[in-house]
Amino acid sequence: MKARSGALLAAIMVACIAHTWAAVLPDACGDDRITFDVKTQKGVPAPAVPDAGRAQIVFIENFSQNQGFCVGCEVTTRVGLDGAWVGANHGNSYFTYAVAPGQHHICVDWQSTLSRLRQKVGLASLNAEAGKVYYYEIKVRIRQYQTTVDYDLGLAPLSDDEARYLVKIDALATATAKQ
Repeated sequence: MKARSGALLAAIMVACIAHTWAAVLPDACGDDRITFDVKTQKGVPAPAVPDAGRAQIVFIENFSQNQGFCVGCEVTTRVGLDGAWVGANHGNSYFTYAVAPGQHHICVDWQSTLSRLRQKVGLASLNAEAGKVYYYEIKVRIRQYQTTVDYDLGLAPLSDDEARYLVKIDALATATAKQ
């Protein structure tokens, strides 16, 4: 009887822990159980123009820190669009995604097993027009002080000139979803 009680208690504890790992994300994001493996490749030509009748969004992760040593650098960020994950970046990288014209809701979050980092979310809205290219910067900042570390994540539109420069110097990210 004690063995069964112990097994039941262990199963309940695992279920509770698994529940605490799941973050409550905005509607623009995707299923929190989905994570990404990301490969990056430098020296790839700039993205082509969007397909006819579509718009293109370029998501560029830009990482910075204020000190030389950093635990958890080369951050992976997931990008959600209209409630589904569409890709991810890792470190200073970018990827493109084609969308239909119209209103879209964008979400970016910090892919991590640490709950305080997974709560970092950036949000934006976009009314996409066919034939246009939109650039968004995913700003990942880690600021280390004497006894504390501050983590920040943001999402903001970029000017065409700045974005084209970042695409030139950053790596292309290719993400594979896993559950």
